[in-house]
Amino acid sequence: MANPRLLAAQALTSVLCQKGSLASSLPKALEAAEHGDRALIQQLCYGTCRHFPQLELIAEQLLHKPIKSQDQDIYALILMGLYQIKAMRTPDYAAVDATVQAAKASGKRWADKLINGVLRSYIRGGVELAEVLNEHDAYRYNHPEWLVSKLSHHWPNHWLQIIAANDPQGPLTLRVNSRKISPSDYLIALADAGHLGHACQISNVGVQLVKPCDVTQLPGFSEGWFSVQDEAPQLSAQLLQLEAGQRVLDACAAPGGKTCHLLEAQDLDVVAVELEQRRIGRMEENLQRMGLEAKIICADASEPDQWWDGETFDRILLDAPCSATGVIRRNPDIKILRTSEDVLELAQLQLKLLHNLWPLLKPGGYLLYATCSILRQENDRLVARFLKQQTQAQHCVIDGDWGIEMDVGRQLFPNPTSHDGFYYAKLHKPL
Repeated sequence: MANPRLLAAQALTSVLCQKGSLASSLPKALEAAEHGDRALIQQLCYGTCRHFPQLELIAEQLLHKPIKSQDQDIYALILMGLYQIKAMRTPDYAAVDATVQAAKASGKRWADKLINGVLRSYIRGGVELAEVLNEHDAYRYNHPEWLVSKLSHHWPNHWLQIIAANDPQGPLTLRVNSRKISPSDYLIALADAGHLGHACQISNVGVQLVKPCDVTQLPGFSEGWFSVQDEAPQLSAQLLQLEAGQRVLDACAAPGGKTCHLLEAQDLDVVAVELEQRRIGRMEENLQRMGLEAKIICADASEPDQWWDGETFDRILLDAPCSATGVIRRNPDIKILRTSEDVLELAQLQLKLLHNLWPLLKPGGYLLYATCSILRQENDRLVARFLKQQTQAQHCVIDGDWGIEMDVGRQLFPNPTSHDGFYYAKLHKPL
């Protein structure tokens, strides 16, 4: 029987070595685990990532020398052990013993004493150590220093609330398929099945559950009554002013949530472009479950010459690749994976996408630019650069009672009781 903490450490090792996200490494660990261990593995992985900036500093203080690159699984076990002592209800002695046993299961017997010593040192001196480490921004705010610096610079009046909202787990939100059932009727169906929920505040098709659960057990899952989607991205279909019969491009489309939402809103001819072949299967599954059809193309959206048939689009939805700093609460491994340099590279790609997709838009059409970022260099500042370079494009003010109105577009911050962080800008091509 596989040791659950070792499986969790192996999943986390991929993240520590920058070889993949939890979304790619965790499913393998869960598949290899006993059914009763899966919740623990998930909690250890997500919790350790959520607390990583603090745990990393603690480990640096307690280790006499860095762990070698080939032994990052042992480093992952140390971080997980510290997490259990610091943030879980696991008794100290149990956290130490269970982590040591996981090290033994790895076959690296030399690590037993190291892990035992580090964890016991933290149990003895954790309070005093916290006082010393609190001088570091990364420890005090539990975010990478580069991100604390950017947030405080970009949002001097909001950065503390953003940071506070990034650590608690986000609520479970559904997008109701209005072709099959209304949000109000679906809330009744949920209540009849014992699940309390309420309508979302800013999305007209959103429903938020009071308690998270296995969504496959909710009423209407197999029938395509709903999809799991945060409230903020649900606004895209409303903002595009869709009309039946329009030809619509969904660029950078995986995993397909917004593709489905476009088709739920109107009878459209949707072309969905996605770069990664491995993600297209998930898109096809989502469309099939919802009873919808779209043309899916595996290609680089920023290189239309490779895939575009020459027929222009009435609407373009560009949900651009971004730092994902608005969804850290759902993807805490972003604290490990993302760097300041990544943001510069992403901004270059975002600008390229805007420039190269703009010719595909019909005169009179609209392009909606969206990111799940809260960094201005990917959002309003980037779109402002595009508008200066592409004088034909016109900025449309988004009239809404949500988020913050920027000079260009609207910005949402993560909200502990509702939506993630998100940005929208709506652009018009005049006739």
